[in-house]
Amino acid sequence: MSPPRRAKADGPPALTLLPPGLEGLEAAFLIAASYFTSAMTAAFGIGGGVTLLALMGPVVPVAALIPVHGVVQLGSNAGRAWHMRRLAAPPILVPFLVGSLAGAFLGALLVVELPDTALKLILGLFVLAVTWLKLPALAFASPGVMAIGGLASTFATMFVGATGPLVNALFARSFADRGKLVANAALAMSFQHGLKVAAFGALGFAFWKWVPVIAAMIATGYLGTITGARILSVVPERVFRRVFKLLLTLLALDLIRRALL
Repeated sequence: MSPPRRAKADGPPALTLLPPGLEGLEAAFLIAASYFTSAMTAAFGIGGGVTLLALMGPVVPVAALIPVHGVVQLGSNAGRAWHMRRLAAPPILVPFLVGSLAGAFLGALLVVELPDTALKLILGLFVLAVTWLKLPALAFASPGVMAIGGLASTFATMFVGATGPLVNALFARSFADRGKLVANAALAMSFQHGLKVAAFGALGFAFWKWVPVIAAMIATGYLGTITGARILSVVPERVFRRVFKLLLTLLALDLIRRALL
């Protein structure tokens, strides 16, 4: 009787279209949401990242929510920064980027210690805060202020994901020209999300499971950017912002409800 054959060593895991815990209709919803939220940011300069995070909350597993959102936002902001690169001012952003490095390091030390319910609760409260509270327009007083801003916002993005409103509040007094504000905020957010993605990768998050969904979301996000320039001329801004606040509020309250239950 011949000896049993030894099992072959497992090779690298095969790439599948959908990650564990995500259904086909849910993936289609995320891909469509990326289009509309990217169009929102292109049309109004802010809001798309927070909205996408709120829409992803009920669909994406909590452990994957912030890392996957970070990759999608990295692609979105990097594309916007490249498109508006003539208006970017990298030397001015150096203190902010140095602070961001420290914030990513501190966030990586603590993010794995938070339970799922705490992440949901933080996310829900954060969405409510940036939706209804009037964020202060911080002045670009010194490199120290920018470094502290980079540290705080990058630390926060490790937990709540979409800190675009905080970064824009920091840059609002620094760049009077709207184009420069959007370009430099996109550059800063690209760096932040890049650090966050690297940190989660170092912590062992399996990004490869999400590659098809992430690639599709980035592609539709780019299409949304092209479309976004036309939205403002079609929908009155006051009506749009009222509906926008209502939807964000309902989604945030649902996240808080699920965290408490």
